[in-house]
Amino acid sequence: MLVELFAVMAPVLAGAGLGFFWVRLGHPYPVDFITRLVFNIGTPSLVLASLAGADIDAATFGQTMLAAALVIITMGCATFVVAKLLRRSWRVLLAPMMYPNTGNMGLPVVLYAFGSAGFAYGITVMVTVSLFQFTLGSVLSSQGNPLKTLLKTPTVYAIALSMTLLLTGTSLPRWLANTVDLLSGLTVPLMLITLGVSLASIQVKNLRSGLGFSLVRVPLAATVAWLIAGWVGLPPLAQSILVVQMCMPVAVFNYLFAQRAQREPIYVASLVFCSTLLALVYVPALLALLM
Repeated sequence: MLVELFAVMAPVLAGAGLGFFWVRLGHPYPVDFITRLVFNIGTPSLVLASLAGADIDAATFGQTMLAAALVIITMGCATFVVAKLLRRSWRVLLAPMMYPNTGNMGLPVVLYAFGSAGFAYGITVMVTVSLFQFTLGSVLSSQGNPLKTLLKTPTVYAIALSMTLLLTGTSLPRWLANTVDLLSGLTVPLMLITLGVSLASIQVKNLRSGLGFSLVRVPLAATVAWLIAGWVGLPPLAQSILVVQMCMPVAVFNYLFAQRAQREPIYVASLVFCSTLLALVYVPALLALLM
């Protein structure tokens, strides 16, 4: 299990390491340009490439999406308590509390642990997290008119189109599917390299804070997800997958939002980094309990 989990997480560590050593060696890195490229082109392409044509029935999609949405909202409300506990601004902690890495880390873990039968649940949770992240997240990270920012966020339209395709069983034209698949390939590598660039200036005290945050967030997320899944009435497989997905490390996108809004991006980078390292320990233990 540890070997397989490390195989999933090794690219995350390698990508961040590349950005870290790139700037340590004195090379320039245009963070603002890369952030805009990822948000406006890479991410919408990644959403469409990942979700268009996925095999999920409407009933499963709706019930799982409701449970995931309730977990996200509950974690958002808990942010105010956690912020006081850690002596940090709730505005900085809100996104890391609400949005785990359910995509490029969560989906491979779900597929390996639960097989194709559980993969549809994993995709549904990822869709829900993405929907919140690129609607509410875009509004909260904007420095101007929130509605204008939301309407100018391409990922919102990509999510809406993907959900329409999922629920209607429609596929993208082959030429468009090939195009978004090609463009989506730049997203995750650029996110990880940009994360590593920020980690190059991280301080030890932020590493301690990052570990403390993860030790608070993960048990809380697991408990909230388990209780809400039971209350909504999800089947046992979906309940287990919801718990696993919501306990994933802090999503790299949270760092990009913090970078765009200039809300302690170095600290948020430490949350991503520390929670990803800790996942090597707690994810196998969590899977052992749930499988």
